[in-house]
Amino acid sequence: MTDAVEEKLYKIGEVCRMADVQPYVLRYWETEFPQLAPNKSGGGQRLYTRREIDTILRIKELLYREGFTIAGAKKKLETELAPAAEPTDKSKVIADVKRELREILAMLK
Repeated sequence: MTDAVEEKLYKIGEVCRMADVQPYVLRYWETEFPQLAPNKSGGGQRLYTRREIDTILRIKELLYREGFTIAGAKKKLETELAPAAEPTDKSKVIADVKRELREILAMLK
């Protein structure tokens, strides 16, 4: 048994049924959203990971339910999927907050 767990991959037809969209829609979204970059099999079949399917479902929600434009959905998705910032030294954060508060208080005077 190997240490690495193989992730199940889904063909475009399966993903279309899960997301209730047509294949041409997924292919178009791949051109617009860099987060969607499915691997391809030797025969050229698109193979999607569960993470990509979750991204597709989120894109659909942004576009169809929340009324975002493609550009707006791109920005929203980028902020949602951005990696979390590395933890910083608490004393530095506290010092930065104190400095900002002093600046705000000075502006209010």
